[in-house]
Amino acid sequence: MAARHFDIAALDAVDRSALPEDGGPDFNRLIFERSPYLLQHAANPVDWYPWGDEAFARAQAEEKPVFLSIGYSTCHWCHVMAHESFESAEVAAVLNRHFVAVKVDREERPDVDTVYMNACQLLTGSGGWPLTVLLTPERQPFYAATYVPREPRRGFPGLIALLERIAAVWSEQRPLIRESGARLQAALSSLEHSDAPAEAPTDRPLRQAYGRWREAFDSRHGGFGGAPKFPTPHVLSLLWRLASRLQTPDAARMAGMTLQAIRAGGVYDQVGFGLHRYAVDASWTVPHFEKMLYDQALFILAALDGWQATGEPVYAAMARDTVTYLLRDLRFDGEAFCCGEDADSEGEEGTFYLWTPEQMHDLLPDDLAALAIKAYGVARPGNFEGRSIPFRATALTELVIGAGCDEADAEKRLEQARRLMLQARSVRVRPHRDDKVLVGWNSLAIGALARAGAVLEEPAWVEAAAAGHAFLEREMVDGDGRLRRSWRGAVAETRGFAEDYAFLGWGLVELYQATWQPRHLEAALHWSGELLRLFGDDSGDLWECAVDAEAVLGRGRSTTDGAIPAAGSLATLTLMKLADLTGEESWRTAGEQLLARRLGRLGAHPEAHAQLLQALDYALGPTRQLVIVAPGPVAAAAPFLAVLHQRFQPRTVTLCIGEDTTGIDRLSQLPAGKHAVDGRVTAWLCGEQGCRLPVTSPHELGQLLDGPEHKA
Repeated sequence: MAARHFDIAALDAVDRSALPEDGGPDFNRLIFERSPYLLQHAANPVDWYPWGDEAFARAQAEEKPVFLSIGYSTCHWCHVMAHESFESAEVAAVLNRHFVAVKVDREERPDVDTVYMNACQLLTGSGGWPLTVLLTPERQPFYAATYVPREPRRGFPGLIALLERIAAVWSEQRPLIRESGARLQAALSSLEHSDAPAEAPTDRPLRQAYGRWREAFDSRHGGFGGAPKFPTPHVLSLLWRLASRLQTPDAARMAGMTLQAIRAGGVYDQVGFGLHRYAVDASWTVPHFEKMLYDQALFILAALDGWQATGEPVYAAMARDTVTYLLRDLRFDGEAFCCGEDADSEGEEGTFYLWTPEQMHDLLPDDLAALAIKAYGVARPGNFEGRSIPFRATALTELVIGAGCDEADAEKRLEQARRLMLQARSVRVRPHRDDKVLVGWNSLAIGALARAGAVLEEPAWVEAAAAGHAFLEREMVDGDGRLRRSWRGAVAETRGFAEDYAFLGWGLVELYQATWQPRHLEAALHWSGELLRLFGDDSGDLWECAVDAEAVLGRGRSTTDGAIPAAGSLATLTLMKLADLTGEESWRTAGEQLLARRLGRLGAHPEAHAQLLQALDYALGPTRQLVIVAPGPVAAAAPFLAVLHQRFQPRTVTLCIGEDTTGIDRLSQLPAGKHAVDGRVTAWLCGEQGCRLPVTSPHELGQLLDGPEHKA
């Protein structure tokens, strides 16, 4: 029972067919699961159950409360609690005696996680992972916490004492606990069934959110508020839009300064690229080291927005670097993308990423070592437990002072040092990689790669996005034509949630506008239609769980845009874009209804809905449709597309038509009546007032796009 916490490969190799149903003496029931997080606990002495009826039937039969623990495989504090408590025979004895223990991977089951995280926030005012919740056998929560230390700490009881106390209260005051659980369930239901009236779109929420961000902006370090600091790239994407709509250069300043501060900080991996989860300090220097797929995708999008809005190469470079990490380290078998990488390696947080001056001198020639040490702030005693997290400590202008070189040469030499550091780091023990494939998160990566490949003229990235989508269509659609949520080891499990359908629809719209292949637009229409069919309600809003799925105390309705945008927020934008791409107004009606319902739920904090506000910006318009017709293959339209991609046009959708886009007429009304004038590539720009006269040169298209009466 003392199997190493991270030894997923060894657990994967276990012959499950030879084990009894309860896992036997060496494993618990989690050994039969595919989730890396659940497998990390398969050799615990705790008698874990996966989420399901079997666990709750046992709780009913034995009249025991349920100990529910929710986390994910790259979560540092989940590992800490596992090592301290769940690998302990003493803790396991208490859990097994008094409770039915259930483990949930929040990434596989966002429905379970959302319900009980809401409960935790109602009970405690905060939340996080690992999430620890005590339930009645009827699944009603009555106690919640996050990380619980094994031993008493800072006035908080240790886990064993807490469990013994809860077991005693359960035995002595069970009716009161059940009454408390029923009240909390009613409170959760009221949140889910809020009857807030729909709200017509105006720019008021945009102005309110902008005012909140302006008040919270850290003018010294970038970002908003103090420590800890989360990148939330979709906020930065919205700020680029607000700078244009509200004519507020300050919004662009906040977005640009924050992006550059993140890229220069320790929160961004200076050696191997990629964004860490968040910074624990205000200056973006010390990260929480895990890397998540969705953060990379959203950061790429914000950086692309910055490049198009300003023309500054620094933002294009940010996107390029992050794509490099995404394709090198998170791509699974050349197709789909893994969930993320752990914060821990060799039993400690951040070890993989840390450096000392001695290591730098041993690795690099003296001149490169001196330059890199100064540039990356590597020093004694370091900025993290005696070692250093590299960050851009010294600007290039200062770096060249006394170095006998100019800035271009210094940048070239620093890149040489970085590559040598990356090569040396590659032989270290890597953090665990969660190699689950999730439809929703993969769809974010697919959309970001497609847009990046189109905007920065990198066709290989577009091909990678298309390969990712091909994997999802091949592996993640069941025999009934329904999406599955999670795939690992050639097995797809759990039917998809609203997030999966909504994100896939959005990603396919981006993929279509990078490839012009009608099949991608057709797929976007299909999955968006399935989203409305399976998750829509009579009011025009969306549930998180499908109409025929398990309802965990309800079907769930997530509305805030946290680290990951809400399904409804991204779906709203996609539905309106589908209307503009096809000319079919039913899509706009669905999108505007969803937007109105979600605007009615904004409450006092519109700044917590950054992705929804991007949809609001689109809905307020003006929107435009650019149709480019090539007399031959669509590749001939590349010069026209380059003109488009050099501009920030977040409310413009594009169709490109050529002899190799057969079938687009069946999907869209926009090509009707449009043709290549005099056998030349021709662009038609249409808006709410109709179409302008067609143009046949990239220069003329640029003039049309820049016209103030059509600026979008």
